[in-house]
Amino acid sequence: MSALACVTVPEANATDDLDGPIADPEHHRVVFENDHIRVLETIIPVGERTPLHTHLAKHLMVASSGSHFIRRDAGGAVVFDTRATEPPAVIKPIDWSDGTPAHTLENTGEDVIHVTAIELK
Repeated sequence: MSALACVTVPEANATDDLDGPIADPEHHRVVFENDHIRVLETIIPVGERTPLHTHLAKHLMVASSGSHFIRRDAGGAVVFDTRATEPPAVIKPIDWSDGTPAHTLENTGEDVIHVTAIELK
């Protein structure tokens, strides 16, 4: 299994109703927050799909486990399917994101997706 942690830097006024822990508390939870960072834990069991949500801030991701997934945009169109690349992509142990607009994520792998995201304020 790979490990993936996430650091996120929010835009000014990045608060929105689709923020992961607000729109999808079943899969996203805040595990630490202060004036400098917010740390999110995301757990998506095999076969589950998250509801529509965002990660607007820039962030560093650290994956503890997970393999394949399908990301869909707000309209339901497939944006990325790890199995559709050659060779198939897998979740990177450590990765950076400048933010992710509204999307759903479906765990199509054989492992629980477990990602810690560190968002910078």
